Amino acid sequence: MSTNTLQFDTQHEDMIHDAQLDYYGKRLATCSSDGSIRIFEVSNQQQKFVEALKSHTGPVWQVSWAHPKFGSVLASCSYDGTVLIWKETGSGFAVIHKHDKHQASVNAIAWASHELGPVLLCGSSDGKISLVSFTETGTWEVQMIRSAHATGVNAVSWAPVIAANEPTNLKQFATGGCDNNVKIWAYSDETKTHDVVQTLSGHSDWVRDVAFAPNSGLPRTYLASCSQDKNVYIWMRDAQSESLDWKQQALEPFPDVVWRVSWSLSGNVLAVSCGDNRVTLWKENVKGEWECISEANESSQTA
Repeated sequence: MSTNTLQFDTQHEDMIHDAQLDYYGKRLATCSSDGSIRIFEVSNQQQKFVEALKSHTGPVWQVSWAHPKFGSVLASCSYDGTVLIWKETGSGFAVIHKHDKHQASVNAIAWASHELGPVLLCGSSDGKISLVSFTETGTWEVQMIRSAHATGVNAVSWAPVIAANEPTNLKQFATGGCDNNVKIWAYSDETKTHDVVQTLSGHSDWVRDVAFAPNSGLPRTYLASCSQDKNVYIWMRDAQSESLDWKQQALEPFPDVVWRVSWSLSGNVLAVSCGDNRVTLWKENVKGEWECISEANESSQTA
């Protein structure tokens, strides 16, 4: 499997924690322990620096682009306990909202699918998750959900809004925490909030990332989780099943802590980032087994 790789110096002064392309793949946002976010234009194997954003007062852990129907909007979360929402104007990016309701580092953020509106999900070391929404009246509302993971939240991910055999858009997401658990949350019309509908146990150390696969048209939902226990689990649930139970399948054990998992846009290839500086790609074969189809190391060599 051959790939084209673009490498360049971001000019960050410390470790880079996240890098995210926008919806069209034309803009790249990076964030670092130096407290800054840097925006680049990327095209034709070239990059051009656009702007540095420096409003956080601590390491910036993650960045997330909103759907372009809401404009050129970027969210960032930091060790300083805040989430900043930026919007591009004629003079560059400016903060349009500051979410500071958490009492500790905000470790993970994710925008909901655009069908659900401009809603940002946040997870924090204070054990809480929050939903930041831009309302029709032009104001920002924050809903705090306490005791999501008692010892801290490390990861969040929205489920696909369109799923097989579901008549309405799903309002579900997953969280991973320092309690070694993955939790599935669903919106309740009765309580007007998200409640836990399933707790997935299996990891023996902190869950570092969770990721729902995009809807691939198959009558099955996939969720990946990775942990400091050096394991990656694929959780599966068939749409036809009346049971809420998720089937668990483990990938081959990894040699180091597994930090991130990410699905391809088609939802059938999983990228796994490990502490040994290698990224591996995994795909389900016709037997239902997950096999490694590609591997890249820090020097961009692909096997």
